[in-house]
Amino acid sequence: MTDIASLSAAELGPLFASRELSPVEVAQDALERIERFEPSINAFVLRDAEVTLAMAEASQTRWLKGEPLGPLDGVPVTIKDNIGVAGWPMHRGSAVASNAPFPDDAPAAARLREAGTVFLGKTTMPEYGWKGVGDSPLSGITRNPWNIATGPGGSSAGAASCAALNLGCIHIGTDGAGSVRIPAAFTGVVGLKPTYGRVPAWPISTMGFLAHLGPLTRTVADTALAMNVIGQPDARDMTAMIGRPPDYVDGLKGGVKGLRVAWSPKLGGDVLVDPEIAALTQAAAMVFRDLGASVEEVDPGFDDPIEPLMTIWSAGAALALRTIAPAERARMDPGLVAVAGQGERVTGAAYVDALLNQRNALAQKMAQFHARFDLLLTPTLPLPAFAVGANTPAHGGYGDDWTRWTPFTYPFNLTQAPAISLPCGLTGAGLPAGLQLVGAFGRDALVLRAAAAFEAARPFPRIDAPAGSV
Repeated sequence: MTDIASLSAAELGPLFASRELSPVEVAQDALERIERFEPSINAFVLRDAEVTLAMAEASQTRWLKGEPLGPLDGVPVTIKDNIGVAGWPMHRGSAVASNAPFPDDAPAAARLREAGTVFLGKTTMPEYGWKGVGDSPLSGITRNPWNIATGPGGSSAGAASCAALNLGCIHIGTDGAGSVRIPAAFTGVVGLKPTYGRVPAWPISTMGFLAHLGPLTRTVADTALAMNVIGQPDARDMTAMIGRPPDYVDGLKGGVKGLRVAWSPKLGGDVLVDPEIAALTQAAAMVFRDLGASVEEVDPGFDDPIEPLMTIWSAGAALALRTIAPAERARMDPGLVAVAGQGERVTGAAYVDALLNQRNALAQKMAQFHARFDLLLTPTLPLPAFAVGANTPAHGGYGDDWTRWTPFTYPFNLTQAPAISLPCGLTGAGLPAGLQLVGAFGRDALVLRAAAAFEAARPFPRIDAPAGSV
């Protein structure tokens, strides 16, 4: 009897073709496990079993006719609440948002629908994705399946919790300052922030050039499969890449022998790194040496770019909230409202300076760095998952600002380069650690190839049910 809960997207297609499994059986299994686990993890803001089963039945008919739409036909997926799906509302994690159905599929949803995937629902996020944890006024607290007393990170919170439990094989998230990689690290899954523009977006995020779309999955192969589909061009995004992507699945072969790899344990900054995370990520970085790459400990040599990030971020928050009346703002996350208030004070000159001059200077610095090194490795985060309901850990080492514990992720939103988080071990408390791989702009295929080599060398344990207690 096939254990559906353990199967990857790459494994489902051949089983559908041989008729050992059907898309309907897989969808029913996913819906049953979601029903069982959702009270513990609270990962969905919307579920629609009728739509899910109708999509699965249509896929099953195609497979029986020998006419699948592609390798992902029948594969169950989830979509984050800030990505449009025709017929479902798009709340962006906000209780003041309209419940009206969104009229069209956003590009990523459209490509997934065209590929025959099966939509399980929309996943939770903090309000407007403003922070790196997973609670919102709309859906409450989302929990980490590795220990439900801890959070999964954010803002792609529900997507990561679903990926950890394989509630669907592919989970589409967004990443404006680490919002795919942060929860990937906390939940022990693969999270890719592609090169900006590789995955088209519409409507365009108010965070502008910071906001990337990318998948969270259990395996690098599933991430590559997802990128082959969602990386297709779409005319609705004027900033998106025009050309079609390479075959990322085929590009996973080749390993890392001969690559020049830089390992930077603190990105050159004064970062408080948990000793267990430091040890796990250091050991993971040295695996690349065992695989035939040259590994040198070296920092890329830039100052913490938090000021330009927050200039762009806060201005984007102000734009997102500009039409929301004071009475409605009182129902919103106070932290988001405060950030929007900061953004209202950003001058046009300061915004353009951050968006163009400061961001471009950092991108140039990294381009020079990647002329010497093919990849940069860092911890994804300096700490393991912490207690739910807080923006920062209780020990106070990062103050009350969530960006202080995300110093490894947001620089590469400013540079727009591809970056992936890979699970690389467990702490003594049984919580995942993440290793981040960063490539030069446009080198997504290389990042995925290196990630596949690491994954093969260091397979990661899986969980099949939420653990711990509240």
